Amino acid sequence: MNARNKKFISYYKPYLGLFAADMACAFLVSLITLTIPLCIRYITKNVLEDDLAQALPQIYGMGAVMVGLIAVHTLCNIFVDYQGHLMGARMESDIRQELFEHYQKLSFRFYDEQKTGQLMTRLTNDSFDLSELYHHGPEDVVISLLSFVGAFIILVNINAWLTVIVMLFLPLMVVFSIYFNRRMKRALRLSKDRIGDINAQVEDTLAGIRTVKSFTNEAVEQAKFAYENQRFVDSRGAGYQSEAYFYSGLIAFTNLMTVAVVVFGGVAIVNATLDVADLLTFLLYIGILIEPIKRFANFTRLYQEGITGFERIVEMLEIEPDVEDAPGALELNHVEGKIAFKQVSFRYRNEYNDVLKNVSLEIGAGEYVALVGASGVGKTTLCSLIPRFYEICDGEILIDGVSIRQISLRSLRRQIGVVQQDVYLFAGSVADNIRYGKPGASDAEIIEAAKKANAHDFIMALPHGYATDIGERGVKLSGGQKQRLSIARVFLKDPPILIFDEATSALDNESERAVRDSLEKLTHSRTTLVIAHRLSTIRNAQRIIVLTGNGIDEMGTHEELITRNGAYANLYNMQLTL
Repeated sequence: MNARNKKFISYYKPYLGLFAADMACAFLVSLITLTIPLCIRYITKNVLEDDLAQALPQIYGMGAVMVGLIAVHTLCNIFVDYQGHLMGARMESDIRQELFEHYQKLSFRFYDEQKTGQLMTRLTNDSFDLSELYHHGPEDVVISLLSFVGAFIILVNINAWLTVIVMLFLPLMVVFSIYFNRRMKRALRLSKDRIGDINAQVEDTLAGIRTVKSFTNEAVEQAKFAYENQRFVDSRGAGYQSEAYFYSGLIAFTNLMTVAVVVFGGVAIVNATLDVADLLTFLLYIGILIEPIKRFANFTRLYQEGITGFERIVEMLEIEPDVEDAPGALELNHVEGKIAFKQVSFRYRNEYNDVLKNVSLEIGAGEYVALVGASGVGKTTLCSLIPRFYEICDGEILIDGVSIRQISLRSLRRQIGVVQQDVYLFAGSVADNIRYGKPGASDAEIIEAAKKANAHDFIMALPHGYATDIGERGVKLSGGQKQRLSIARVFLKDPPILIFDEATSALDNESERAVRDSLEKLTHSRTTLVIAHRLSTIRNAQRIIVLTGNGIDEMGTHEELITRNGAYANLYNMQLTL
């Protein structure tokens, strides 16, 4: 058994008791299904041939037995349908939870290369298909196998010659099923990929709906969606064609088997080797024999859909996080905030050029450092390496003399606060978004953090104050308001190390002034790295580091760098003339 099969079976483990009960009920369903035609045969072949006056009590008695069997059959079916589906839903939930938790472990590098819609499809559509397979799969196999074997044994005892004629159809049905199953699997895999592409397109369009409307490009987006939608329809068309051939073929084989039994059974009656009661029983069992084949066909469809989804999920689960805790990773507490880069190099992929190469830099505890330079020289990348959002390729980064690779990710990132230019706020209330910096924080702590971030006044002016719903990604707030909420979130977190990634570059002057004032409060007694777009905002930095494509080009205070009349002075003077 390979690793993926073991993985597939492992999800049954928490529900073995329920699974055993489900299989027991499935067994009883099969047994009762096989027994009822025997009861009918007993009445038609034995009871009706006796004295009719004595036959009535036996008929009523056998009828009562069959009613009892039907009652048990119904209760078992209810259990199988309800509890079995519930078991499948719980297993689906377990798989979805595991996949979601795995997503949380993967680094920025992974998400740089993935489409959100594809990831969501694996989490929703694929796991749902698995639920159906986990529930119906074993039931269909057990019921089909027992019903088929039982019906075959009974048919052989009734008339072996007629049974052989029926069995001649089975090899043809098996070959037919295998061929179309392969076609259906290919089509299902393609359609799942295509629905993922649709989700990715929808997510991309809706996330950028304001840009779409501002450029009046609704027609462009509609054309892109129509293209992906048509590709999905084409892939489903291939799948439906295979399904149509498959199920129609099975129905044709079933009808041919029934015709064969009627024709050759009629010949046997004429030749006195079979009586009418046995032919009637034989026809009843043909129906039972066909039912497992139909169940098998249904199982085949569920298997193809479920296993295709499972393979897509496992593909994600098998992706190893490229940023993980080292064995015995240390917990980082009581941080002073000293940061050191030692010959650090980084590239996003092995085939790409280095974004940073042999960078060495020391930042003192509590120092306020600004990073400046042209776009693409690695300012954001350098800061993203400190909390290990990406793993460095060469060299070493230390905090308070300890390599960040030896520190647990959770404790490392608890010590670092990040304020980005593109603020992400979650759907919910103002208070919920600030509390994200410290889950479990009291209302008083939230209000205090908002006051420090110069956000309290505008929050109180909102319709419901801190309980105001801000909409998805904070669409109901201005850029400056969103930025101040993100700063309040960091105030609440209270980290010893801060990273500001061009936090004021997209704001108007008034908003920038309010945000800069709250940032200055936040940087007090903390190690601070500021990525600056507007050089006028970092004149008070204790040290300004100028990055170019060759690494660190200049370093010093604003006055020192202006006097040096180098790269920084050129950038600063250029902005003054704009």
